[in-house]
Amino acid sequence: MAAPRYKQLVDALASDIRSGRLAPGARLPTHRALAAREGIALVTATRVYAELEAMGVVSREQGRGTFVRDLAVPAGHGIDQQAVAADAVDLSFNYPSLPGQADLLRQALREVAASGDLDSLLRYQPHRGRPQDRASIARHLRRRGITTDADRVVIAGGAQHGLAITVMATLKPGDVVAVDALTYPGFKVLAHAFQLDLEPIPVTPGGPDTPGGPDLDALEKLCAVRPVRAIYTMPTLHNPLGHVMAEADRARLIKIARRYGPLLIEDASYAYLAEDPPSPLTASAPDITLYVSGLSKSIATGLRVGFVVAPPPLLPSLERAIRATTWNTPALTTAIACRWLDDGTADHLEAQKRDDAEARQAIAARELAGLPLVSHPSSYFTWLPLPDDARADRLTATLARQHISVSTAEPYTTTTHTPQALRLALGSTDLDRLRATLRTVREVVLDDACT
Repeated sequence: MAAPRYKQLVDALASDIRSGRLAPGARLPTHRALAAREGIALVTATRVYAELEAMGVVSREQGRGTFVRDLAVPAGHGIDQQAVAADAVDLSFNYPSLPGQADLLRQALREVAASGDLDSLLRYQPHRGRPQDRASIARHLRRRGITTDADRVVIAGGAQHGLAITVMATLKPGDVVAVDALTYPGFKVLAHAFQLDLEPIPVTPGGPDTPGGPDLDALEKLCAVRPVRAIYTMPTLHNPLGHVMAEADRARLIKIARRYGPLLIEDASYAYLAEDPPSPLTASAPDITLYVSGLSKSIATGLRVGFVVAPPPLLPSLERAIRATTWNTPALTTAIACRWLDDGTADHLEAQKRDDAEARQAIAARELAGLPLVSHPSSYFTWLPLPDDARADRLTATLARQHISVSTAEPYTTTTHTPQALRLALGSTDLDRLRATLRTVREVVLDDACT
């Protein structure tokens, strides 16, 4: 039996794209033009493009049209951790590391080995973590303006695991969650896995005198018409835009949540980089906020220790989620992390990383001068919006051929329209190589604008 006409057209166009007969970045005919050219109904032309988009060979941009994707950029690039060649510079993921961290670990391992506590670390731990470790984290959080006790702290295997158990404990398939139109890809992965209904909220990057953040008018309108169960937010150093939400906006966000009933999921993974930010949401609304963070970003990426500060009624559900996923978190790494929290090592490393991030942002500002960067002065990433006629996937492929890995906006986007932009992670290479690499990025972006 012959395939339906629209299927034949889908196959033909996909073949032309994969063979290179339709070049990356090429604009395809409008739906109406395709229908007229092929003698098919307009609704059928729309179905053809929808299937091509689902296959990942084209991308649709509202108001601009449908474009051929550059298939040299692997599927999931920027959200799945791709292997990067040894001679490539990775600007897609951050692995910030400081000189001397390995020596600190050696010393910590010696101290743990010499302690009388070693035998207990080889046994099963309480699902939420040992009381003394949760107390260490609570003391650490008080220095961040969060007054909590150990009983409200749940230890997780990194901030991503903290988000996962938060979703498992509080949400169910089909629940509506409000998120920024540009948000952390790890939460998108969780939303897909747990079949959550993400509702994007417009977000503004802000400027020198205007703090950025979600459009709270749009959020309130959404809450008035849909049963929003949770609001996922990064008020302090948003990923990928780097904004820090103003105190007044935080107060209004809490007011909206109290009026309409959603929980607040506050992701503070990068909050340590912002000096003297406004108070965390959980400080003002501990009864409706789940505060999620960890030590992988602030201390070491391999130290998978995270934590959730939660309202007491939700603690049993979080504990069950830990039991279902890891039973308990690794006691050895948690013991090392808590030693560093207690003896000041963690505070020292965080201060050093703030200085390091500021130095890298200064380099980015110089080497990418003239480009419309969106960032925070002490973050490890910068957002680079592209001209209207630019194609992020084409630029990504060009940079990959020059052994530079970057992310497009696609992994961060929760709307149907994906903006043309690049996210540049600044923390995974030395400063000299970062300078040279960003110069190349600038040249590629400017050369593309001239073609």
